[in-house]
Amino acid sequence: MTIPIRRGVFLCLCLLFPAACVPADTDSLQLIRRGEAEAIRKAVQRHDPAVRPFVEVLRRRMEADLKAGPWSVTFHRPPRPGIALNDFYSEGPYWWPDPKNPGGPFIRRDGERYPGRFVSNDDDLRSMGMTLMILGMGANFLGESRCADRAALIVDAWFLNPKTRMNPHLEHGQAIPGINDGRGAGIIDTVPLIWALQGIHLLKDARLWNPEREANVRSWFAAYLRWLTTSPKGLEEKGAKNNHGTWWTAQVAAFSLYLDDPAAQHMAWDRVRDFLVPSQIRADGSCPLEEARTRSLSYSAMNLNGLALLCRMAELKGVDLWKTENKEKGSILRAIAYLTPFVQSPETWKKQQITKFQPEAAYFHALDGLALGSREYLELYQRLARTNDEPVYLLLHLLLGAVRRQIANAPGFAYWESANGGMHMTPVTSDVATPTWAERNPWRFLASLSLCGGFL
Repeated sequence: MTIPIRRGVFLCLCLLFPAACVPADTDSLQLIRRGEAEAIRKAVQRHDPAVRPFVEVLRRRMEADLKAGPWSVTFHRPPRPGIALNDFYSEGPYWWPDPKNPGGPFIRRDGERYPGRFVSNDDDLRSMGMTLMILGMGANFLGESRCADRAALIVDAWFLNPKTRMNPHLEHGQAIPGINDGRGAGIIDTVPLIWALQGIHLLKDARLWNPEREANVRSWFAAYLRWLTTSPKGLEEKGAKNNHGTWWTAQVAAFSLYLDDPAAQHMAWDRVRDFLVPSQIRADGSCPLEEARTRSLSYSAMNLNGLALLCRMAELKGVDLWKTENKEKGSILRAIAYLTPFVQSPETWKKQQITKFQPEAAYFHALDGLALGSREYLELYQRLARTNDEPVYLLLHLLLGAVRRQIANAPGFAYWESANGGMHMTPVTSDVATPTWAERNPWRFLASLSLCGGFL
């Protein structure tokens, strides 16, 4: 893609990170901007080859999800007394019966999932969150109003109907038989609520969401956010220095964005700066608490997904967390640079990894690439995650396919496409006295660069 822009302007832009230059965005839809959602809709409408294969996957998943659910914590209950009907319950995945003490407290085997644990509420929450996100994408990007009706049924069952709703707390998450009936560590089980909210954001943006239902859902999330930030188990998880602390913060950020709670948002951003980056990342980019695990590469990638997600949510509100450094010069950017070669070539990872690593599950490099203009990271994501049809990966594929052409559609811009379908922009100088479109519209230009990932 060729951009007519004067050398001085171009050099200045190259010295700046696009994400840091874009003014605060009041149109955040959690993980994408309203303008990005519009770009995806337009790409779908014009049958853009860059998004066509992913649109087909989205349609296929949407049709299946229009028949899926609803789900409720009340549909399947654990064989344990004292757990209220509407309370979410799960059991720690790595805790097993003690062969030396049958019937006694379970013992830990890190990285080895016990197949006999109770997983029904966990599985149903994940299915609910993923389905709502697919239905939101179907409504917003494909114009399918049927999605809103099914989403309403699912939301009512999980959040609103007194007979089936989940109580807005996680007192009984990741319990350990024979030891306790719930831990703060169980809060990581509600990460799928982030994807559920992404679906609701998209439904609202498509103007297919009932205001009364919206008010009741907001009340549920306000109660859960209050529990996360004030209860003993919530505060215990907040203090975790590993991936658990990361995903607690990511949930607080997502819920506060949905509730338009600036105080909670700032608390989440400060938590990244003042606690997560200083306590987790070494100068070389490694995260020792994740590398101490028996599935160290998987946990390192999962933690970076959460940190990148936090950076993306903050970025869309005009806050740059990507370059946050600790005293040792450790940063999220350095952690991504450290881990990316191992995601590309897992066989080179020399630390413990007792299960097969799934490189297609990593998306941190896509979010980094979108924010800071790394063509290498964007192409890596497109290559590794191309077959991953889970909603967050579909959203990123659609976004990358749609916005790569955004600059090409601006006045005075042209693009060229490589043989493998990749879009490239090449800066050129201009001796014309008339200001270019980029110079007349600097903020729009910088925003477009941020949308397109730069590719400079």
